[in-house]
Amino acid sequence: MNARHVLVVAYDGTELVDVACVTTCLDMANRLGADPPYLVRLVSVDGKPVRCDSGLELHAQGRLEDSLDGLDTVIVSGGLGHEAAAQNREIVGHIRKLAGQARRTASVCTGATVLAATGLLDGRSATTHWWYARRLAQLFPNVKVDASPIYVRDGDIATSGGVTASLDLTLAFIEEDHGSELARRVALGVVVYLQRPGNQAQMSIFNTAPRAAHVLVRNVLDYVVANVAADLTTSSLATHAGVSVRHLTRLFREHLGEPPAKAVQRIRLETVAGLLTSTELPMSQVARRSGFSSAETMRQAFVTRYGITPSRFRSTQSATGAAR
Repeated sequence: MNARHVLVVAYDGTELVDVACVTTCLDMANRLGADPPYLVRLVSVDGKPVRCDSGLELHAQGRLEDSLDGLDTVIVSGGLGHEAAAQNREIVGHIRKLAGQARRTASVCTGATVLAATGLLDGRSATTHWWYARRLAQLFPNVKVDASPIYVRDGDIATSGGVTASLDLTLAFIEEDHGSELARRVALGVVVYLQRPGNQAQMSIFNTAPRAAHVLVRNVLDYVVANVAADLTTSSLATHAGVSVRHLTRLFREHLGEPPAKAVQRIRLETVAGLLTSTELPMSQVARRSGFSSAETMRQAFVTRYGITPSRFRSTQSATGAAR
């Protein structure tokens, strides 16, 4: 029986979860009857153990330079050592060579930095952990970095967001290789939602996004979150903050990289996502509670940001929708 050969690339400073999410899902697929099965090997630049972020050691099963017939997939792990790995010419050169032999190449989390160093992401859309997205864009200006999606597929190259987003990417690969039913069974086996849409946002404004350093901007954001259905035009926010519209807009652009109106819509859409997954409210009430003038206006904004309709999102992500 032919196997799908998968190489998972690790280096000193690799995040253990980045490796485990990929390998566990593929192993689960094998146990559930993947045909052909996945043959997964962990490789390092010299075949020696790598020290993970947590201090644990992973023993490699081979060297990056070892030849492998029938290579199917290369997956580059992320971790705090990603920039050092990206500066290692031997690592970068071998990954570039392997990518030329494989059917598809991917990165997990900050592994995108290593992949970008090969030049394979030039001119392509890519994502990484939202915390490191700006740094990736600075280091590799030819890469179209988008911090929002869970994962991005651009041709035969895929990149995923922070840590557990690798679950979603791996489930997408399993579905591509073996169909949606096996992917669903693997998702159940590892107790996660059946893969989230790739362009669903990585983070929530309520608990994950970095707090603005400027106290006025922070206070305005807190007001928006607490009054999401209120009049939140830029002029009303400026009045609430006691500054001019021009000054407020300048502060938001400087500290958040976006104008107040865009920040408000982002928060409102996060509210929509939360209501869709935690309640059975009709769309009209979800829209009203989130500050949208109508369900249709909400739907258009939701599709623009997430690439999926609110009803579809609810059916795949909410506990009630998943149970139907």
